[in-house]
Amino acid sequence: MAFIKKPGGKALEALRSLPRVTLANLRPEPGAKQREARRGRGQYGGNRSGRGHKGERQRGTRPRLGFEGGQTPFYLVVPKYGFNEGHSRRPQYQPLSLRRLQYLIDLGRLDPAQPIDLTQLVHARGLTVQPQKRDFGVQLVDEGAELFSAKINIEVQRASEAAIAAVERNGGVLTNSFYDPISLAILIKPVAFFQRGQPIPRRLLPGEDMVRFYTDASARGYLADPEQVQQARLALAKKYGYVLPDLSKDELYHMLSSRKDSRQIFFGLSPGWVVNMADRKILKPTDQKLLQYYGS
Repeated sequence: MAFIKKPGGKALEALRSLPRVTLANLRPEPGAKQREARRGRGQYGGNRSGRGHKGERQRGTRPRLGFEGGQTPFYLVVPKYGFNEGHSRRPQYQPLSLRRLQYLIDLGRLDPAQPIDLTQLVHARGLTVQPQKRDFGVQLVDEGAELFSAKINIEVQRASEAAIAAVERNGGVLTNSFYDPISLAILIKPVAFFQRGQPIPRRLLPGEDMVRFYTDASARGYLADPEQVQQARLALAKKYGYVLPDLSKDELYHMLSSRKDSRQIFFGLSPGWVVNMADRKILKPTDQKLLQYYGS
């Protein structure tokens, strides 16, 4: 006679016969626990307490975590990335005060009857700009704003609100313009560039992080809408309490209204033109004399 085996039958029978599991009858499996060796109890128990012979490991005087024997530890050698992230690529601008600008005009180093850009400022010994050291131009600050009285058309890279108001109060015009490092080096030293006999390159547009500033009319960005710039000029005059002069009736209107193209480096010289330093002539790219000049 065959018996049908039920799965889990022995387990169920054991549960029926065993007492209820409580903390009083819990025991580990036989052999699961072994008696701990008694260290430091003489010859048979070990007289070194499992620490070996001598040294800082036996005496409990081990150094702190991260100690490397006296040399500069790893956590001091490796810099904290992100703390000064982008510092090597951060643009900087040489400051130029309105007091210094008025001083250069009074000495005759700067001609207020002509547009002033970085070329005139550098050659007038007003400041030093070094593109290889992350200099991106000049920043006009409002120191000496109460002494500034010149009527100028100036192009800088940065300017404070009070400095813009001081220039426009006298009937002047200020424009904030961006120059990439190559164009900036050409603008600072034009004679050395013209002696090479190369066509004037196009100025690059600002990066994504600078587009908002140079398209802002309140910052007098060179990419801003001219109508919005005129409205911003009126708003700034109302804020600082002065009457904005009418540039259209000024005798220097042609000079004050002169502006560079967004890809232009020099006033009056478009990209692609060449200055022949031999006879001091400005040649167009399609001129036949240009080919003769390159061949010489």
